[in-house]
Amino acid sequence: MASRLLHRLRHALAGDGPGEVAAGPEAEQFPESSELEDDDAEGLSSRLSGTLSFTSAEDEDEEDEEDDEEAPDSLPAADGASGEDAEQSSAPDGQRSSQLLPRQLQDFWKKSRNTLVPQRLLFEVTSANVVKDPPSKYVLYTIAVMGPGPPDRQPAKISRRYSDFERLHRNLQRQFRGPMAAISFPRKRLRRNFTAETIARRSRAFEQFLSHLQAVPELRHAPDLQDFFVLPELRHAQSLTCTGLYREALALWANAWQLQAQLGTLSGPDRPLLTLAGLAVCHQELEDPGEARACCERALQLLGDKSPHPLLAPFLEAHVRLSWRLGLDKRQSEAQLQALQEAGLTPTPPPSLKELLIKEELE
Repeated sequence: MASRLLHRLRHALAGDGPGEVAAGPEAEQFPESSELEDDDAEGLSSRLSGTLSFTSAEDEDEEDEEDDEEAPDSLPAADGASGEDAEQSSAPDGQRSSQLLPRQLQDFWKKSRNTLVPQRLLFEVTSANVVKDPPSKYVLYTIAVMGPGPPDRQPAKISRRYSDFERLHRNLQRQFRGPMAAISFPRKRLRRNFTAETIARRSRAFEQFLSHLQAVPELRHAPDLQDFFVLPELRHAQSLTCTGLYREALALWANAWQLQAQLGTLSGPDRPLLTLAGLAVCHQELEDPGEARACCERALQLLGDKSPHPLLAPFLEAHVRLSWRLGLDKRQSEAQLQALQEAGLTPTPPPSLKELLIKEELE
């Protein structure tokens, strides 16, 4: 049922959906696999009337394959009527605006909260850039990840290429042959990979592909799917932090945190803690001790009373130092850190968050 609602929402985004999104008694089912076929031209115009648009088809490479390519030669991003910038429409009854604004999305979630899976997300390809790095060439798709939350919250975003989607599909097929049998994927083409029409078709297919994966609980929490969303962001943020580009890294750490929150993976012990360490380090280096201390407190809450974690002492040490700088109470963190040191569970002084962040190997 939830997939059907998402399917109708996708038609609403295309401007040809029904006036109301209604829940029916049917069991959850996927949209027709034909909508994911690369060369299905029928109905193309209705599916491409959302926010993604192109003004040129770019040149065609007869023999280029999209997964052996890599400096952007931009195919235009979404046209100006994106969800955040467009004004709310006052369409008459029976009609629906061609786009759902953030507040409208929230209304949709509220009305559907009794029928949708709690962690269900919405995906929208907002731009597609042709990237050239001779002799390689590929298309980089930017996907907005939207879920329940404050209506003014900016969606988390990821940028992936066809080969990333294909690798995810292949890995999940090996591990979950039954559930994956019902999920279609746009096939690879040897020609016309860089036309606006092909890119637009694939953009819609990728949206549906991710929505289908999120609709199946067994797939939703698969490690390969979590890696697809979060791991590239964490690696890039770590690299920028290690090279001292703290402001750029901060945006990536924040985006990675939002992705993990929307995916429901904040209960895992390691990546959320690493993300908070990156946020704390960047805030501290950018002279924002209040935010850095808040990140440390959130990490200490996640750690709780669990057996000593490699990041526990560094977070405690950072919390003590930041609390002293801000003139706030630090006695509890000091006592906990001292107890760890007296028990021989951490060196004196403990390694800093930045040191551990640089040494951490993300796999």
